[in-house]
Amino acid sequence: MTEPVKEMIQGILLVVAALVPIINALGMAPIFLALTENQTDGARAALARRVAINGFILLLAAIFVGEFIMEFFGVSIQVVQFAGGLVVASLGWKLLGEDVEDSRASSPAAANDGGTAGKAFYPLTLPLTVGPGAISVAITIGANFPSTVQPFIADAISAVIGTFIVCLVTFVCFNYAERLTRILGRGGLAVVLRLSAFILLCIGVQIMWNGADALFGFTKGLHPATP
Repeated sequence: MTEPVKEMIQGILLVVAALVPIINALGMAPIFLALTENQTDGARAALARRVAINGFILLLAAIFVGEFIMEFFGVSIQVVQFAGGLVVASLGWKLLGEDVEDSRASSPAAANDGGTAGKAFYPLTLPLTVGPGAISVAITIGANFPSTVQPFIADAISAVIGTFIVCLVTFVCFNYAERLTRILGRGGLAVVLRLSAFILLCIGVQIMWNGADALFGFTKGLHPATP
């Protein structure tokens, strides 16, 4: 294996390893299922594909131009974390208080072409799938690209392939989220949805705290330096 190929593979693995745990498509699958409860299998598959495509475009935009956009508007990563965490937390709170049985009440025909399809970008793609944490990581990946042409091209190709793999995994997890219903049953699914919503709420609060702490230094001085 030649050195450029080896470096490209390492770059792909780096992008995948950095984004997959943060996006956590498997853990978000129950939330996706709750938000698309009244969809048919075909409509849910199309929606999952649209979310994956949106996520792919959004992540690539963050990698290649995110740093320049933020510099242009004078917005810091910490502010993105705080604002994005607030959106994630509000979504988790809404799902946590939602009646699971009520979400099943409306007919599939009324929901197939209606409001749920309009949620493909918000909140299904942003912030459910590609949240502020993933955007921050993507911007960091792009900021570390080398300035010389040949290494930049190699890293750019690695980033595109790695992002594609991440979004493919997301599509698979969301597309087959309905199988959770058959495996867990309605009672088990309700428990998983509640736990997932609570975890989503906690993630949002944690992201908000990370942004606020970076901005205002709440934890500075709490941990004495080791000699």
